[in-house]
Order: sequence, then structure tokens, then C-alpha cells
Amino acid sequence: MVTALTRTTVRDRIVTIVAAASDARTLRTDVLRELHRVLDFDAHVWMLTDPVTFVGSDPHADVPAFDQLPHLIKSKYLTRVNRWTDLAARRVDVASLVEATGADLTESLLWKEVLQEHGVRDVASIVMADRYGCWGFLDLWRSGGSTPFDDHELVFLRELTPLLTHALRLRQSVTFSTVPPARRRAGGPVVLALNENLEVVSQTGAAEEWLRTLLPTDCGRPVAPASVYNTAAQLLAFEHKVDSHEARARVHLAEGTWITVRAARMGSQIAVSLEVSSPEERLEVFALSHGMSVREAELLGMLADGSDTKLIAQRMFLSELTVQDHLKSIFTKSQTNNRRSLLAQIIGTRADHESNQK
Repeated sequence: MVTALTRTTVRDRIVTIVAAASDARTLRTDVLRELHRVLDFDAHVWMLTDPVTFVGSDPHADVPAFDQLPHLIKSKYLTRVNRWTDLAARRVDVASLVEATGADLTESLLWKEVLQEHGVRDVASIVMADRYGCWGFLDLWRSGGSTPFDDHELVFLRELTPLLTHALRLRQSVTFSTVPPARRRAGGPVVLALNENLEVVSQTGAAEEWLRTLLPTDCGRPVAPASVYNTAAQLLAFEHKVDSHEARARVHLAEGTWITVRAARMGSQIAVSLEVSSPEERLEVFALSHGMSVREAELLGMLADGSDTKLIAQRMFLSELTVQDHLKSIFTKSQTNNRRSLLAQIIGTRADHESNQK
């Protein structure tokens, strides 16, 4: 039996991990290693999410059903029980599948379609959301002869959730600190067509090379990035009235580059497009991940439009001194010190036309 002292030790170690400089994948790897010390789980799926649409991307996963990835993702998105979007809406950080179904696991489509085959007895679902958005969700699978997650284990996870939520949001915010290199791509739009089972049936000529360059996958893995399947699955969830969020996700790649993945119905197929995120799409994630207030986010939009302090003050019905105070707060939160560097991070390109006025 795990003692409270052991859990306290693991919690302290996770606090240290969160405080260290690392990317989101390293953070998840290190946290999962510590969780294994005090929790029994046989598999896991830890997704990052678009803070507004809640659509997943960049999975950190170790599951026996990986060869069923499209089916697993589709079932996850079409399952109402303990859906991360619903848990976040109800402000439930942690939930057990056994508890949510009254031990009748057949109420879960995901369990009937996938988890049952792998002997899963319970799933602890953790949602990492705050007032700025949803930053990820984690499912821990418990299989075989294991008992369901008990109250003490769920409380332990619940105590960790705010810490992990803040850590994921911080990791997303620092991705903007590097201005992405200029990328030139010819060959037309990048679009993949999927069927109802989320199998890729066709793609544009530019898709293969673009995906290989920007979204490399390991040998033997599925032919499309997980974000493509997730976005397509969200479209199905919307069509089946399981969830009302848009089928769109902004995904960080590397070196400050963000792409936007969208899914739309195209007859009997689902068209998924990928393109470099627009300045407006970047700005929203930038503001949310840095914990900007509504006023600060509004000011950022005007700044990105090229408005100066005087015009911003007029449009926001504020004094110029108040605008300067908001700018100082924005500089502090974004760890920038002038408008040029701030705009470069937001827009994703060098903003040499802006002055260095603070």
C-alpha cells in the first residue's frame, strides 16, 4: 500500500519537475514516471489541446491499442461519459470511469469499442483546464486484476491537477519566445481526405512532403499525425451532437511555428486541411497561454493591427497612461521589453516596422 508520505514525496518531486525548464513532452514524460511510483496504471494517453476548441494534438501515449489509433480516437470523441469537454464544463478535474458509470462500463462507447478488448477495468480521466482554456487531458488505464481507482488515488490526482495545468499552459506560452524561421512551400494546399472510420483515403500532392517535413512520424506509425485524426473525430462529434466545439486545432510544431488543422465535411468524406496559423490565430493562443486579461488581449489585437498608443486609448476609452500600464503588464507576462519583440512573437515574423517605444 502506498503511504501518504510516499505521495507527499512524489508530489514534491513533481513540483520540482514543473519548475524546471523543459518542453511539454519532457514534462509529461517526467511526471508520468513519478506517477508510476505511487499509482498502478497499465497504459496512458496524455494529449495537449487547443485552449479554445479543446481538440487534441501531440499525444504522449503508451497503449496496447496503438494499431487501432483512428478507431480509438473516434471512439474517444464520440463517448459522452467522462468526456474531457464535459468534465471541464462541470469543473470536474478528475473522474473515474467506474464511478461515473456506477460500475456499468458498457455505458462508455470507448470501453465497448476499444477498452474492453484490452481488459481495462477502470480509467482515471484528468482534465487540465483553467480560466484561460483547456491545455490537455490525461487518461490512465487500469487493466487486468487491478481494482478500480480509489478515493485516495483520485484525491491525489485532483491535488496535482492545478499544478499540471499551469505547467502545460506555461510550456505553450514559451513556444512563442522563438520567432519561427521563414518557410517557403510550393505545391498548393495541404489537404487529406478521410472516410468515416478516419482512414486516409486520399491527399493533395503537397501533403506528403509537407507532412514529412513538418510533422514527422516514426516508422510504422499511422500515415497522418494524431492532430488530423483528432480534428476529424471532433467533426464527427459535432455532427452527432456529442460536443459543440469547432473542429479546429492550433498545434505547435517547433521553433515557434504553429499550424492550424481544420476538418470539414466533403460529401461522404472528411477533408482535413493544414496550414501555418494566421497572426489572429496565433494571437489568441498567445494571449491565453500568457494569462492575459480580456483588456490586455483586446489591446494586443489593436497593437497587432498597427494602432499606436493614442489610437488604442481612443478606441478603448482609456487614458494613454492607462494604456502604458497595460503594456507594462503585457511585457512582464510575455517576458518582452518592447513592442517590436512582442509583435514578432504574436505575428510570428519580424515586425521591423514597429518602434521600440514601450
